[in-house]
Amino acid sequence: MITRKSPREIDQMDKSGDVLAEIHEGLRDFIKPGVTGEEINQFAMDIMEKHGATAEQIGYQGYEYATCVSINDEICHGFPRKTKLKEGDLVKVDMVVNLDGALSDSCWAYVVGQGSDQVNHLMEVTRKALYKGIEQAQVGNRIGDIGAAIQEYVESEDLTVVREFVGHGIGPTLHEEPSVPHFGQAGKGKRLKEGMVITIEPMVNTGTWQSSLDDNGWTARTKDGGLSCQYEHTLAITKNGPRILTKQEGQ
Repeated sequence: MITRKSPREIDQMDKSGDVLAEIHEGLRDFIKPGVTGEEINQFAMDIMEKHGATAEQIGYQGYEYATCVSINDEICHGFPRKTKLKEGDLVKVDMVVNLDGALSDSCWAYVVGQGSDQVNHLMEVTRKALYKGIEQAQVGNRIGDIGAAIQEYVESEDLTVVREFVGHGIGPTLHEEPSVPHFGQAGKGKRLKEGMVITIEPMVNTGTWQSSLDDNGWTARTKDGGLSCQYEHTLAITKNGPRILTKQEGQ
């Protein structure tokens, strides 16, 4: 069932999104060579605690961490580890913040130090793909319009869109209907209505879009060892257009 949120509920989710955005803004300077995934996870938890928020991911289907920290060929759901980041690593940090029952979900990508031309291009295309999808999140449009816009742009840049993991509705629980694929056909799928709150979170690869699952049962990585990047926002569908609830300063 698709739930539609009231203006008050959306405002509360926006406040949750402000906390999440503050974490991502802080990670811009925090992530550098020698930092570990565990330290990134603790950094996020400290800011949540400062605001009286909690990490919704902890305990979700047995997951133990506040964040997912996925590196290089890891597509998503990477465990925060003790391994030190090195120059040129591509790091994706994903989390869900619960502030007084209001949820927000966002992933952002960071390069450690200086990135290669390949990494920089992948990051630029993935970020632009996110916003091309958001542009289609209009009352009266369909879910397929979002995926088609993302897929068309990504493939025009000789990159691929992951199929196995998609965006979703959110609030009051973490994963709700509708599913929001980042590929598909324009004019197809469920119609977007005012009050729906969804995530758009394209995962884009340099090689095949196919993934394999690690033995931990969580971490997905590219099947061919290519790089993967992800950006994600939570947004509300409003009569005035998409309202990004996890918007960062300068983004």
